[in-house]
Amino acid sequence: MKKIFAALLVLAAAAACRSKAEPQPEYTVPLPEQVVMYQVNPRVFADTLSLLAVIPQLDSIKSLGTNVVWIMPVYPIGKVKSKNSPYSIADYMAVNPEFGNLDDFKLLVRECHARGMAFIMDWVANHTAWDSRWLAEGHKDWYTRDSKGEIIYPEGTDWTDVADLDYDNRDMRRRMTESMLFWIKQCGVDGFRCDVADMVPSDFWKECIDILRKEAGHPILMLAEGHNPENFTSGFDLNYAWEYLDALRDVFCRDSSVRELLRVEEEEYKAVPSGKLKLRFTTNHDEATKKSTVEEFGGKLGALAAYAAAIYMNGAALVYGEQEVAYPDRINFFEYVPVDWKANPDVRGEYRQMLHIFKEHQAIHGPENRSFSTDDVLVLQKGDDCLVVVNVRPEGRTVPTPQGWKDIPLEDLRSGEAITLGEDIALSEYQFMLLKK
Repeated sequence: MKKIFAALLVLAAAAACRSKAEPQPEYTVPLPEQVVMYQVNPRVFADTLSLLAVIPQLDSIKSLGTNVVWIMPVYPIGKVKSKNSPYSIADYMAVNPEFGNLDDFKLLVRECHARGMAFIMDWVANHTAWDSRWLAEGHKDWYTRDSKGEIIYPEGTDWTDVADLDYDNRDMRRRMTESMLFWIKQCGVDGFRCDVADMVPSDFWKECIDILRKEAGHPILMLAEGHNPENFTSGFDLNYAWEYLDALRDVFCRDSSVRELLRVEEEEYKAVPSGKLKLRFTTNHDEATKKSTVEEFGGKLGALAAYAAAIYMNGAALVYGEQEVAYPDRINFFEYVPVDWKANPDVRGEYRQMLHIFKEHQAIHGPENRSFSTDDVLVLQKGDDCLVVVNVRPEGRTVPTPQGWKDIPLEDLRSGEAITLGEDIALSEYQFMLLKK
């Protein structure tokens, strides 16, 4: 362990010198339709000093096509009633010693920027730890209380390790916004993924996001963990495609018709304004505590097919750090779970290819979906010249070639080869094709 610490410290020192000595390359905060986001759970990178342990993986993360890194909560965790959850915040303006210190955090942000990637933080505005800094300062009136005047945990949940915040209190709202600005101004973060955003009043988000954008001095990206249409009127750029994930599971795991994906996608976007998008994913830190994508979607091939059916259906793309190496087991983010980052390089290559195609061909994940789908195969003409074909079944399937795609020269975007389609398209188990005229 001492050798690991020493190596990490040497790495950090070298990176710090490089950051100071070399001019920082330009990086931009991408528009919602350009987002390829990678979620960092520090506890899968190292059991201590994990902020520094992420840095050696950044080139690999970047190689996937990532342009936004989202890190899970890095703040000190409360000890009272603790479950060791990173979402039990003891101090909004400090770093958990388990992960490192504030300088380590700033270094990680700089190293992401140096690779052209924007950096957003997880923000937990709904609740704090029971032994939070705010309670230690005597701000009991900033919290929701019962008829006896006792602080409660969030109603309707089993989150007994956290105390619910009262958004009727203007002083608390002001401090919350000031705390978020600290990370933007002092550490250079580019926005926030906001935990359980639907449980926080939308008028607070509108007020807060307006201030953040005014004070930041640069574009910021705001992701709501929610599906309330008010997320967008409050200023969020993206929110979660929970309904689509449920439909994806129905299709892959319960043999529902592929047409259900199209129905849900259409329903989702009825309430999404122009310029805003849904975030598409097959897993994240919450979902990975239940099943790995490999376990849930029928093995490595099924997990890749499910991801193709997700990210090319009109939205931004998310990778949860571990799925690209096909980690086979559940990951409990309440504790350290080591991941072998060298495992399954073939799977990593598939994710890399999918995401680079996603970035290089805007239409292939855009809003224009002309469906030629069957119950078992997703077939989408995207715009004028892209075709997405995904067999969602663990057995081979054949579908008719869509009108306008037969007997003409096409590029297979996965292989780079020229192909021509006949009357039908024959697909092996969980096979997917990405084609361009």
